[in-house]
Amino acid sequence: MNADGATDSPAATAEAGPAPEPPNGAEAPKRVRPPMMRAFELVERVKAYDPDADEDLINRGYVYSLKVHGAQTRASGDPYFSHPLEVAGILTSYKLDTATIVTALLHDTVEDTLASVDEIERMFGPEIARLVDGVTKLTRLELQAQSDKAKQAENFRKLLLAMSEDIRVLLVKLADRLHNMRTIGFIPKIEKRQRIARETMEIYAPLAERIGMRRIQEELEDIAFGVLNPDARESIVTRLQHLRARGQDMVSRIADQIATALKEEGVDAQVSGREKTPFSIWRKTQRKNVAFEQLSDIMAFRVIVDDVAECYRALGTIHSRWPVVPGRFKDYISVQKPNGYRSLHTGIFGPERQRIEIQIRTREMHEVAEFGVAAHWSYKEGRPSHGDAKGTFRWLRELLDILEHASNPEEFLEHTKLEMYQDQCFCFTPKGDLIALPRGATPVDFAYAVHSEVGDHCVGAKINGRMMPLRTALSNGDQVEIVTSKAQVPSPTWERFVVTGKARARIRRFIRAQQRHQFLDLGRSILQKAFKAEGYDYADKSLEGAVKPLKAEDAEDLIVKVGAGQVTDREILGALFPESRQQQKTGNVVPLRKQKAKESGSSHAHVPIRGLIPGMAIHYAGCCHPLPGDRIVGIVTTGRGVTVHTIDCDTLEQFADQPARWLDVGWDVDGDGGGAFVGRVALVVRNESGSLGSLSTVIAKNGGNITNLKIVNRTTEFWEMIIDVEVRDLKHLTNVIAALRATPVINSAERARG
Repeated sequence: MNADGATDSPAATAEAGPAPEPPNGAEAPKRVRPPMMRAFELVERVKAYDPDADEDLINRGYVYSLKVHGAQTRASGDPYFSHPLEVAGILTSYKLDTATIVTALLHDTVEDTLASVDEIERMFGPEIARLVDGVTKLTRLELQAQSDKAKQAENFRKLLLAMSEDIRVLLVKLADRLHNMRTIGFIPKIEKRQRIARETMEIYAPLAERIGMRRIQEELEDIAFGVLNPDARESIVTRLQHLRARGQDMVSRIADQIATALKEEGVDAQVSGREKTPFSIWRKTQRKNVAFEQLSDIMAFRVIVDDVAECYRALGTIHSRWPVVPGRFKDYISVQKPNGYRSLHTGIFGPERQRIEIQIRTREMHEVAEFGVAAHWSYKEGRPSHGDAKGTFRWLRELLDILEHASNPEEFLEHTKLEMYQDQCFCFTPKGDLIALPRGATPVDFAYAVHSEVGDHCVGAKINGRMMPLRTALSNGDQVEIVTSKAQVPSPTWERFVVTGKARARIRRFIRAQQRHQFLDLGRSILQKAFKAEGYDYADKSLEGAVKPLKAEDAEDLIVKVGAGQVTDREILGALFPESRQQQKTGNVVPLRKQKAKESGSSHAHVPIRGLIPGMAIHYAGCCHPLPGDRIVGIVTTGRGVTVHTIDCDTLEQFADQPARWLDVGWDVDGDGGGAFVGRVALVVRNESGSLGSLSTVIAKNGGNITNLKIVNRTTEFWEMIIDVEVRDLKHLTNVIAALRATPVINSAERARG
């Protein structure tokens, strides 16, 4: 199946070979249909590397899949069964176990036929049923209105959960995607091809890289590149052909010279060379911002030796024979990549004055580099032969941690892309443990990579023994020591500079929890007042009857929705007490309280706004600068608490159709006023010496304090300016304005709005 469940066409071959050129036009290509692989041919492929393979199980899987797919066809008109058969053929080239091959044959049966997981379990056993269920995408989601992005995210979430239990789920999924990409040209709509190619580039190619499936990764990237940027790929292919014709057999000549040099030094090595793929060449031109003609290392050579010691002998021989390209040496043997890849990389100005890249590794390392996790799979026992896959791949645990902390599938997909789709740098803990991070990672990312609790309580970091800011970008080889404190909690500002998905998911989770607590307090306060006004006693438990009608998870969730402005107190009262005929408030403004608060000696005395609870986030609108004495109204703002406006503020028109967000509030005149407030005054002042001095003197004598001054217009005779003055209340500001008007150098003074 392709990315959205639509059928497409079969592959030309089973093995992972050169990808066919996907057509750019809308018409499907025409070709001669190759004969499908027969059951005995598939069995022979498996038995070639596993003589003890269960022949009967493979035959039954072949027949069952052929039967249930029946007369289904693909976009090319070929029998649909050709698709799972080719997927199984791809996996035989990686020498996978019988259960994985049968899973490949059955992987679309549950999704596209009447077959069920229970039926597959009865016929093929629980292991294969579990694998098939893991690969099967969700086709009927609970939320019918979900977007395509949400469906993609939910499908990927399910795939991740399944492959965390058994990495073979991912192997089948990658082979499935590879076959679909090989035949993507048969999809008639170019927009659909591009969407599938983009998904492949963003998710499946990085996943293949993470488990070391280099051949699949490169082929997926190259085909997707041809769909997304066909002109660029065609240009690179043409230039490679030109270089090939000009240099004739340059790759083999250079390989022979390297092999000869190694042999002269007594190093027994197998040397091979190849051109880099068009996509890898294009990516390098983009990353280095250079033209194709400026790239000289478009050829890569591989040196295979017997053991690790020979790797370093070969490296010494090559470096002593040819000049080294500075900064191009990387030792992935002593510090292996997270996917298990080990090799020595170096760049040299080699034979025939060519700048080339050389990879030196043992045969065992080469097998891992070529086949990735599949190289560690014991097809006889049906499990990884070198440890548990879930424990081997740290990145998989990181993705599972992101899954736990993301609030929705789309956010999970966003953080997952951050986690997978970046170049890496390697840093060390004080004990010498290796932590792999994306380029540009900070100490906060490092702390979360060590442990979630370490990240939550991070207060500082020592990089190579020196205290450095938490936003410092880490470099390869840095030793990082995290300083923690139990009193520290994640800071919302961290989200601005962290780059790993795990860190961002964890920080966002904390911010959501903080907001939820605030909304809970606000919602409870609103409901308590509403219940009291209607003559009812309030308790959280009394809301249970409104939970289901208002589509909340529980009573607490309902209170949070009230605090966030998603549900009104009137809706809750209407759901709980249908007999109560409440009159809806009319007009755009909520009436103010007419009674003064009587709790002059209560603990609420320090709160300047009456109608809210202590600790509630209050913001005074910058558009109208409300002061004690003004008639005011509160507007619930998601993530900010309550914003207080004057009742005649023009901004309130934006909320005229959202009465649920309006709060009946007033100034707590029985309290201490909450300190100084800012009033804004518009002035026209004469342009003469001493004007500003007179202005500031008048304000100071009347108990005000200038906090900001802005000149908005200047002429030869007058200055127009806006000043912000700290005052106690509206009466105080009125006195200041009156004093300003009486000053000879001031032509006019008015209270300003905005």
